Amino acid sequence: MAKQGSIEKNNRRKLLVKSAQNRRRALKKIISSKEIHIEDRIMATLKLAEMPRNSSSTRIRNRCVLTGRPRGYHRKFGLSRIALRDLCSSGLIPGIIKSSW
Repeated sequence: MAKQGSIEKNNRRKLLVKSAQNRRRALKKIISSKEIHIEDRIMATLKLAEMPRNSSSTRIRNRCVLTGRPRGYHRKFGLSRIALRDLCSSGLIPGIIKSSW
């Protein structure tokens, strides 16, 4: 089980990303636009730099829903490899069986 503080920190990041998403998108659109004057683009770059780092979506870490494990994460299931193997072995995930030969 992952540390509870790490899981909570990641959840706070998700909330911050969601709240700042529209503002970041608008600033990035201004920065990438060639029609806007260069001084306005520089000001938009400075405003984007002033925003909290955790408001960027790249700071979010994918974690297992059951255990909070950050590594060995399967996006399709939202589980770590260990939790996925346990659930597959017990037959709790439909359509997936543990192979044996």
